Amino acid sequence: MRFTSSHLLLSLGILLGVALALPARADVALGAKTVTVPGLKMQDVQARISEDAQGGLKLSLRATRADIPTLGWRHVALDLQGGLQRDVHMRWLFDGVLQLAGAPGAALGNAKVSMVIDEAANTLEVDITQGQAQASTALPLDQPTHAQISLKAVPTVWLQGLLGTLWSGRATAGKLDADMALDMADKGLQASGQFALSGTGFDTPSGTIAGQAVNGNGRLNIDTTTSPSRIDLDASLRGGELLLGPIFAHLPDHPVQLSLTAATRGGAVDFTRLRVADADALQFDGSMAFNAKGDLQKLRLDKLQSRFPAAYQRYGQAWLTTLGLRDMRIDGQLNGSLDMNGDGLRSFAFDTEGLDLADAEGRLAVKGLRGALDWSADADRPATTLSWQGLQVYRIANGAAQSHWQSRGGALSLQHPVEVPVLNGRARIGDMEWRPAAAKGRRLSTSLAFTGIDMAAFSRAMGWPEFQGTLGGAIPSLRWVDDRFELDGGLSVNVFDGFVDITRMTLQGPFGPSPVLTGDIHMRQLDLAAMTTVFDFGSITGRMDGSIDELRLVNWSPVAFRANLLAGTGGRISQRAVNNLTAVGGGGAAAGLQGAMLKLFKTFSYKRIGLNCTLQASVCHMGGLDNDADGYTIVEGSGLPHLQVIGHQTQVDWPTLVRRIKAAIEGNGPEVH
Repeated sequence: MRFTSSHLLLSLGILLGVALALPARADVALGAKTVTVPGLKMQDVQARISEDAQGGLKLSLRATRADIPTLGWRHVALDLQGGLQRDVHMRWLFDGVLQLAGAPGAALGNAKVSMVIDEAANTLEVDITQGQAQASTALPLDQPTHAQISLKAVPTVWLQGLLGTLWSGRATAGKLDADMALDMADKGLQASGQFALSGTGFDTPSGTIAGQAVNGNGRLNIDTTTSPSRIDLDASLRGGELLLGPIFAHLPDHPVQLSLTAATRGGAVDFTRLRVADADALQFDGSMAFNAKGDLQKLRLDKLQSRFPAAYQRYGQAWLTTLGLRDMRIDGQLNGSLDMNGDGLRSFAFDTEGLDLADAEGRLAVKGLRGALDWSADADRPATTLSWQGLQVYRIANGAAQSHWQSRGGALSLQHPVEVPVLNGRARIGDMEWRPAAAKGRRLSTSLAFTGIDMAAFSRAMGWPEFQGTLGGAIPSLRWVDDRFELDGGLSVNVFDGFVDITRMTLQGPFGPSPVLTGDIHMRQLDLAAMTTVFDFGSITGRMDGSIDELRLVNWSPVAFRANLLAGTGGRISQRAVNNLTAVGGGGAAAGLQGAMLKLFKTFSYKRIGLNCTLQASVCHMGGLDNDADGYTIVEGSGLPHLQVIGHQTQVDWPTLVRRIKAAIEGNGPEVH
């Protein structure tokens, strides 16, 4: 912006010099196919000096194409019209109108121009106004490549041509005030001075560097005479939004100090020096680099000091969202460092005297985090200790614990097993090895063991009907491979006086928008009386075995499984349970009862109960003890009165089946469609 205007002012002075070189008499015309002066090339040039009615001189200068390479201007049409006269001090004075067509940002489409050429003082002064925008320059006649520039309320989009010579970004909005010194050379320019921005916007094709409604002031130095070009900036910014790769800032109303040194070449940008200081939120020194495509090549943050919640609200929200952690609540402080390149993390270290954090969805929460972690992909690091007062993962509350870590050979390893209180029981974390630099393959491995986990407390935490029992088991190997967790071994839940075994579990994208859980569940000798009491389904006695194989949950909702449930040793079943089972199978409230007389009985003896469901593509393919053209048997009666419950719907829409089961266990009566 400032440089676009400054170059333009220099060019106008050169143009006026061309005109003044013509014989100083009326009706002199000059035409040239090409006119070339340092930094400017014009084609199809028409210049004319004529006498006006008052005896003065009129200057007309037109060029169908003007190129200023250092500005990035190409194919700009130029039309300069005005009056030319000498004053009593023998200075040449020019007042007129400049119209450019095709300049970036529609710069100077209709501007007023005033010039003063003082040969005795060896100076050229140029003033341009268009609307609220004002630009002024002063330069020596014997060194027209050096100028002092003053700009007020100049649209930043006028700088687009110059920006294109420095990097792939473009200005989109805002205004600029500046006082700059400018030196032009054959291969570029050098400029330095003070500036102030108002409502500035800019972006890049990749979207990795951008700003919106940014205000600020500071000092800027640019040198495009060498390769790469160099930019030095020391600024105080306030308000608006700023994006630098993974750092997205909602700038506060008070000043934030930004200092940087950048080298640019072929669209690539290397911030060799980067310093941010927002006193009550975030401070760091570092460096950052992007290739020509906008891909992050390196990011190094040193002397990082963050204060929450302000640091999260202003700088961390977007980055944590990319990790699947949305709407976080964070309080406390965190200091540290970070080093990463285009392939991923190279090192990190942090320490805290107290940090609390939680996401709004209840998937992760830590209270009273204290201590440090220190890891490097290339070097061994000192041992550290990290402790917490409370840890919650997916609504499961864990008690206080302390862990000891050390980085060796690129792996951050747990030095001693950690026992964590969980739901009146304990979880033991065995040998753990985490490789933060691994972008794929095995990234983490550990072992887990659970003892005495209270299933009543677990069901309350999950929002389920409360039932008694304990959970225990061992996972000899838990691995984080690519973007999923894989578990060897299994968990055994002692519940309803029987056992539920969970094996072959995997969890993909645990903190993403749609985590995927897979596994197999096997049930052994569950007491149906205890189960149906808890779920208010209607009374059934006896024991049940079953399995849910190839279970797949997306965002914790089932999308596929093969379920087989069998109560094969007999028992008794209530009228309400009969009706609910009938509804699940798609019959009427009394379907399967041999005669209206059976409705008089409250309970019935049964020999077997069986129900199968294979879920595919949101449809549950139903079955039972046996299948024929008329349906499938769900309940096979025993004795008198003889009971037979038949399911007639072999394919049921999964949401419909869920509504039926929910209505049954909530005591609202079966829903049948």
